[in-house]
Amino acid sequence: MVRDEKRMPFTAHLSELRQRLIISLIAVGVGFGVSYAFSEELFDILKKPLMPALPEGHEFLAFTGVVEPFFTYLKVALVSGIILASPVILYQTWLFVAPGLYEHERRWFLPVVFASVVLFGLGVVFAYFVVFPVGFKYLLSFASPELRPVLSIGLYFSLATKLLIAFGVVFQMPLFILVLTRLGVVDAPMLISYWKYALVMALVVGALLTPPDAFSQFLMAGPIMILYGISVIIAKVFAKKKEETVEEETEQKEDYYGF
Repeated sequence: MVRDEKRMPFTAHLSELRQRLIISLIAVGVGFGVSYAFSEELFDILKKPLMPALPEGHEFLAFTGVVEPFFTYLKVALVSGIILASPVILYQTWLFVAPGLYEHERRWFLPVVFASVVLFGLGVVFAYFVVFPVGFKYLLSFASPELRPVLSIGLYFSLATKLLIAFGVVFQMPLFILVLTRLGVVDAPMLISYWKYALVMALVVGALLTPPDAFSQFLMAGPIMILYGISVIIAKVFAKKKEETVEEETEQKEDYYGF
C-alpha cells in the first residue's frame, strides 16, 4: 500500500490543483513566447506536404482577411508552446495524482503516459508523412483551368491541425484496449466478435474527422482497422491473470480497512 497515510482536506486538494495548473500555464506561456519567434518557420514546416500537391503556378497560400496571417501564426505558436510545455504538464499531473494511487496503479501510470505520448507522436508522423502527401495530392487533382484552388492560410492550418490531432488520438487505440484489458472490461474473443461493429465505427470516425470525401475517410478508416487488429493481439497477450486480480483486490481491502 503506497497511498499517503495523511488524508488531505478538499480545500488542500484544490490548492494543490491550482498550484499545478499555474505552473503548467507558465510553462505554456514560456513555450508560446519561444515558439512565436519561429512561428513563420514552424508554419512553413506544417505546409511543406501541401506544396508539391498544388497545381503548377499556384505554389502559395492566400489569406482572405487582414488579420488572418497574424492570428494563424499566433495559433501555430500556441500549439507549439503546448507541445514544448508537455513534459512540464505531464510531470505536474504526476505530482498531483501520484499520492492517491495504489502501488499497482503507480507501476502502470508512468508507462501508460509514456506510451500515450509515443503513440500520439506516431499518429502525427503518420498523418504528416503518409496521409498529407497522398490526401492533398488526390483532393487537389480536381483542379483545372476552370477550377482553380484558392487556399486560405487560416483554413489550411485548421484542417492540418485537426487531422494531426485526429490521427494522434486514433493511434491511442492499442493503449486504450490495453487498459480496458487490464481492467477486465474486454478480452480478445470479445474484440474479435465485434470486428464488424469496429469497421462501421472506423468509417464513421473517418467521416467525422476528415474532409467530406470517401478517399480521406478510407485513409483514416484503414489505419483504424489495422490498429484494431493490433489491439486484439495486445488484449490476448496482456489479459489479466486470475492471481493478479486477487492480489489487487487484497491490496484495496487492506487500504480500506487500514491494515
